[in-house]
Amino acid sequence: MTAAKTPLLRPLVLSVALAVAGLGAGTWYGVATAQSAVQAPAPELVAGLPDFTRLVDQVGPAVVSVQAEIGNKSQAMAPQRGQQQMPDDEEIPEFFRRFFGPGMSPMPGMPGGPGGPNARPRGMSQGTGFIISADGYVLTNHHVVDGADTVRIRMTDRREFVAKVVGSDEQSDVALLKIDGSGLPSLRIGDSRTLKSGQWVVAIGSPFGLDHSVTAGIISAVGRANPYAGQRYVPFIQTDVAINRGNSGGPLLDTRGQVVGINSQIFSNSGGYMGVSFAIPIDVAMNAVQQLKATGKVTRGQLGVQIQAITRENAKALGLAEPNGALVARVEPGSPAERAGILRQDVIRSINGQPVYDSSDLPPIVGAMAPGTKVSIEVIRDGKPRTVTATLNQLTEATAGPAVGADGAPRPAAAAQANALGIVGEDLDPQQRSRLGLEAGEGVLVARVEGVAAREAGLRPGDVILAVGRNDVSSAATLNAQLRAFGTGKPVMLLVRRGGGTQYLTINPSGD
Repeated sequence: MTAAKTPLLRPLVLSVALAVAGLGAGTWYGVATAQSAVQAPAPELVAGLPDFTRLVDQVGPAVVSVQAEIGNKSQAMAPQRGQQQMPDDEEIPEFFRRFFGPGMSPMPGMPGGPGGPNARPRGMSQGTGFIISADGYVLTNHHVVDGADTVRIRMTDRREFVAKVVGSDEQSDVALLKIDGSGLPSLRIGDSRTLKSGQWVVAIGSPFGLDHSVTAGIISAVGRANPYAGQRYVPFIQTDVAINRGNSGGPLLDTRGQVVGINSQIFSNSGGYMGVSFAIPIDVAMNAVQQLKATGKVTRGQLGVQIQAITRENAKALGLAEPNGALVARVEPGSPAERAGILRQDVIRSINGQPVYDSSDLPPIVGAMAPGTKVSIEVIRDGKPRTVTATLNQLTEATAGPAVGADGAPRPAAAAQANALGIVGEDLDPQQRSRLGLEAGEGVLVARVEGVAAREAGLRPGDVILAVGRNDVSSAATLNAQLRAFGTGKPVMLLVRRGGGTQYLTINPSGD
């Protein structure tokens, strides 16, 4: 506030000085001139720091501590040779005993902690949850209760319940629990779709077992893909709210006290809070809740494409003005996408009117729809927009194929052939194709990459080239023929299989 007011004081002092000077000279013209130069003050954009005390008083009773007892057999296991048994509470230094609490293990990387020396399985997972209905439904994270034998809920008034796991969904990291009770305090559900960067939010949880710790911050971003979480179907809310171990499953609240997210992940090099936290949007969580209540599991729609982000090089090769959308690298045989007529190298721009700006936007949009949903898909093909219609089927996670690389297997006797891009291909035999999960006559193994442009594009030995543009290749000879037909000096898009993934690489010989 001080920084906002300071500039306004200077014109005021200047006006008074000029007025005094004008009065001494017998004229007031100086005052009028000075006042005309004063700009109107800017409107207040931030009224002041919020006070969260009323919010915490009202919502606090509905936030609970979750303790999951997991694999008690692990507690009875004797330590292996070279490992030291976890110390009893009396053997832990006083600081750690007070900080972590009885029975709790230290942070990852510390002695006895996950990933640290003397690490071994523990029998307790601790997190946070919150009650969403007066009859005892509780939300928390899947990873808090995953594999639990017994789940206990402790409320602020010290009442404890044994909870039943109604259902749990790993992909959204949402678990629905049920405790026996009535008239229980519950939280109101907000609308995470209206959130914007810069809004105040509050988290309540049990970091390190410290029940009902309150932290606050702002929303840093919405619709965030988190490549470290492995959850393709969650458009995360990113915040700078302090989240640590034990906060998992707790509510993220707006200033009205409504739940807008479930705290789930942090980005950290140390295992502790580093200013980047991720929450599951509450609309995604409630979609899972409805299905878990009805069937005990969550189903998602599937289009049947493998997609990738569009780089500047891809956009140039495709003739796109902007690198927006999801580039189709593979269409699964028999999938809704294939039946709808979607082709490799199509760019998906929207689903039922919902824009797809990046490849990470597509899975949450499609995954939120039920199998059997009919969708309208806008694609760009050969620089022209067109609309196709598809009926989604149920998501099934594709099994990853074996890694592609120098495995020491004997190579076919076919002579390696080079081309203008310096890509040396080798024919694959039936056994190699089978091992790589390829169909008969599909793909060419990259033996060497001699061209600078191809290396800079990321092509490497062990990759399998499936197509040049949309045209399939089945041998080193057809690869060279396709590259010659494409022309010299133009950007070339190669469809490449690496490991279990398929994506386009754009090679730009001109370097533009």
